[in-house]
Amino acid sequence: MARLCPAACELSFMQHGRFEVDGDTLWISRSGYTGEDGFEISVAAEAAEKLARWFLAQAEVAPIGLGARDSLRLEAGLCLYGHDIDATTTPVEASLIWAVGKARRIGGDREAGFPGADIILHQMQAKDHRRKRVGLVGEGRAPVREGCALYDADDNAVGEVTSGSFGPSVGAPVAMAYVKPEVAQLETTLYADVRGKRLPMRVSRMPFVKANYQR
Repeated sequence: MARLCPAACELSFMQHGRFEVDGDTLWISRSGYTGEDGFEISVAAEAAEKLARWFLAQAEVAPIGLGARDSLRLEAGLCLYGHDIDATTTPVEASLIWAVGKARRIGGDREAGFPGADIILHQMQAKDHRRKRVGLVGEGRAPVREGCALYDADDNAVGEVTSGSFGPSVGAPVAMAYVKPEVAQLETTLYADVRGKRLPMRVSRMPFVKANYQR
């Protein structure tokens, strides 16, 4: 990035701006969907191939696919819309209450006043939400994929995996899932149904790999 657009390197995490580079306008955001320091670049369609070829001409750069992107964002504990969050999910259920500013919370200077406030603030205060997003680490090597049902030690259905793969950095299967709050405690062992076999998985902190954003 320092070669392409030195000014963009002055951005800190989640800052963004428009930059003129070689006659093209680039919208650059300093954000990393892999959990690492990085940039996201938006460019007009007619300039996309030129920009891609410029990057691929750099000695450190190689093309990468969405499969690798997905495993890295999963290790970083980052949600994918349509999988780990959707229009039916609240920030409380998804463990994303940091997205609700303190001023908008109960007792804040500008309490409520946002879409879903009644439900979200109630869940934050009463802690009676029906599900919670958790991280899971497998004890074996087999990956546990989206849609796998989860059971407790008494064979009760307690949730479902929303994203799962083998974590190349963790060196073990990792997953995100929604489970009943009573089994969401760290180190709880749950069992994923994978083609009729019950594979043990341990409730773990997220991110699975420490984030290294540029603060």
